[in-house]
Amino acid sequence: MTTRQEQMEAFGRFLDVLDELREKCPWDRKQTNESLRPNTIEEVYELCDALINDDNTNICKELGDVLLHIGFYAKIASEKGAFDIKDVCDRLCEKLIFRHPHVFPPAESEAVKVENATQVSENWEQLKLREKGGNKRVLSGVPSGLPSIVKAYRIQEKARNVGFEWDDASGAWEKLLEEIEELKAELDHNNYDLAEAELGDLLFACINVARMNGLSPDNALERTNQKFIRRFNYVEEGAIAQGRNLKEMTLEEMDVLWDEAKRMGM
Repeated sequence: MTTRQEQMEAFGRFLDVLDELREKCPWDRKQTNESLRPNTIEEVYELCDALINDDNTNICKELGDVLLHIGFYAKIASEKGAFDIKDVCDRLCEKLIFRHPHVFPPAESEAVKVENATQVSENWEQLKLREKGGNKRVLSGVPSGLPSIVKAYRIQEKARNVGFEWDDASGAWEKLLEEIEELKAELDHNNYDLAEAELGDLLFACINVARMNGLSPDNALERTNQKFIRRFNYVEEGAIAQGRNLKEMTLEEMDVLWDEAKRMGM
């Protein structure tokens, strides 16, 4: 492992390279917050792909790409006289220290006692509400632009942290089963507007069950997406090997190839 000094030198080198690019590269020089934003979103999703695949080589690479964007936004802000990377780091450290009184006790006070990660999360939300310039409502800190599954999970976490939670997961299971029946009832009566609302309730309840059992619904769904892609690609390649088009095959014929893919562990 590298030393702290080596890490600081590497970070300083990154800032030096970024300064030079901003000055000498026509593409880097013309970038703005608005022009970088779509690329930032893409880089974060690429990092998420590497994380879910536990691909350390690409995790390292994609973290660098995300870091580039963080440095870039701070550089643009410094040119406007708004803030710089030091301000970003200082504000982050101040926030972390304030929100971890069990690690960094306030002056002339004893450290807050916590017994587990859940209590840390509960304290975090309470401190955010008290923080100057912080969230004024429990759910106001949930970004509106989050993907729906992640947003639902964060909403439920925040509600949990102020005590809005079943005593155990059995209540969440009962709610999930109730929502399945309600969705089925609306679909049976062709009430599609109401069915969409019930589908939303069902998905929210399913996410709640996952959360209360320590599972990540977003990771779980992405793993299933990737599994389906692998198996479907195998079916398609099997059809091509037979000189056929998927549209020419029956569902039963495709299922044979699908089951082959399953047996192969795809």
